[in-house]
Amino acid sequence: MLSNVSLIGTADWFLDIGANQHVTLDLANLVASEPYLGNDNVHVGDGKGLPISHIDHTKIHTPHHTFTLSNILHVPHIMKPLLSVQKFCLDNNIYFEFHPFVFYVKDINTNEVLLSGQSKDGLYALTRSFVTSVLQAYWSPCIYAFADLWHRHLGHLTSRICQLLVLKNKIIYNNKHFNFQF
Repeated sequence: MLSNVSLIGTADWFLDIGANQHVTLDLANLVASEPYLGNDNVHVGDGKGLPISHIDHTKIHTPHHTFTLSNILHVPHIMKPLLSVQKFCLDNNIYFEFHPFVFYVKDINTNEVLLSGQSKDGLYALTRSFVTSVLQAYWSPCIYAFADLWHRHLGHLTSRICQLLVLKNKIIYNNKHFNFQF
């Protein structure tokens, strides 16, 4: 069960650990922007200052969680929309876990995976096509058996493969003591 993510506008948001603000070139990424009246510029890698034209905030919706993006700067001459990792973490009480081809967004208190995504062209990005809520299954008396459920949903995989999927964070479940037996 892969879940959809509602992103505003058409652009991907590229994760940037060096950015201290969220920045977009696409005004469509903003919902109700206001003109920016200050004299500040966004300085990029070559030292050039790019003017800020608007400021806004928005939300990213998933079926189980909503994330806030506050103080997004509209900078028409920036090359790619940048999501400040630190700002996103602080605003949403989360943290990122980066792996070679995938990243996870986790709740800072529970370590629950709230969102995951893949790298795109060597960059980590929040995109409509890659970002998904992580597959989750919770042990419950109403469910016949978690392992049996995943066994059937994943095409009758062996218990060893199901265990490997759990170890690689492809399937998450809350009952740490559950035994995979078919």
